[in-house]
Amino acid sequence: MNMTAPKPSRLRGDRVTLAHGGGGKAMRDLIDEVFTDVFQPESAEDQARLTHDALLEPGAQLAFTTDSFVVSPVEFPGGDIGKIAVCGTVNDLAVGGAKPLWLSAAFIIEEGCEIALLRRIVASMQAEARKAGVKIVTGDTKVVGKGAADQVFVTTSGVGVIPKGRNLRAEAIQPGDVAIVNGVLGDHGAAIMAARGDMALSTDLQSDCQSLNGLIEAVIEAVPEVRAARDATRGGLASSLNELANAAGVSIEIDETAVPLRPEVRGVCEILGLDPLYLANEGTLVLFVPADQAEAALGAMHATSAGRDAVAIGHVGQGPAGRVTMRTLFGGQRLVDMLVGEQLPRIC
Repeated sequence: MNMTAPKPSRLRGDRVTLAHGGGGKAMRDLIDEVFTDVFQPESAEDQARLTHDALLEPGAQLAFTTDSFVVSPVEFPGGDIGKIAVCGTVNDLAVGGAKPLWLSAAFIIEEGCEIALLRRIVASMQAEARKAGVKIVTGDTKVVGKGAADQVFVTTSGVGVIPKGRNLRAEAIQPGDVAIVNGVLGDHGAAIMAARGDMALSTDLQSDCQSLNGLIEAVIEAVPEVRAARDATRGGLASSLNELANAAGVSIEIDETAVPLRPEVRGVCEILGLDPLYLANEGTLVLFVPADQAEAALGAMHATSAGRDAVAIGHVGQGPAGRVTMRTLFGGQRLVDMLVGEQLPRIC
């Protein structure tokens, strides 16, 4: 049996020091061994040079997004800051109809951060990028003094291509359209609360952190007339619905009995006095399709791992523009407003 011995590490010590951000050999060793050896960019230049057949398609559009991630703790049930950075950026592109292609990743690293932790985060990013079919092609690292950050912060930017003819946008939503979510709500927010250990919560909940570009492509293939989609991250489903209703100038009504929640999430919310509609998600979206194509959209979603629990939760109504309401378990209606303040900081 041929076995290749692992390369000896050039890094001294097991924690990041200010020297790793100083521009010299220590920084180069950290970048090469922890980041470049894993991401394997095609170029060693200060910029990525990108080519793809999709860019040559007449009428195609580039989509570009950026986001920063400061989640605490950086590792949590179901994911970590690296996975959430890839998923969040991929999903921001996908819900606009883009096919995500390339990501950049910049790291703000606190002095004293464990190098083993960085290795786990980078490996997680690369694994999720491969799963989503995207490449991490460029990036940056900076080291700050002890106490100036919290272990590590990550900023990712993403570039994708929107094929000709696609135009997912909130303004396309029309009265009668059906609202669909791809799965249960609130898992990420509840998992983060439990992982922090501040409230003595005991639960097996895991974050729903996942890339949704495969799901979106499946739905668009089955229902090219998808109106709009939005990933329900900070502020949860309630904030996403309000953003869409305001942008489209429509009212949206959802049914409480249709909103999918795990009993554990419902229980956590009841104990802490939280509304699950505002809990953050990192692998859940809401999309709108014409009513006569809702079953086709649901069928396409159910055939994917990210959409097997998809369900219709409501519809676009004739009420005042920008208003979101929910029909309650008791048959009444309640206003579902935008989140005021923040239920839980540093959720992503």
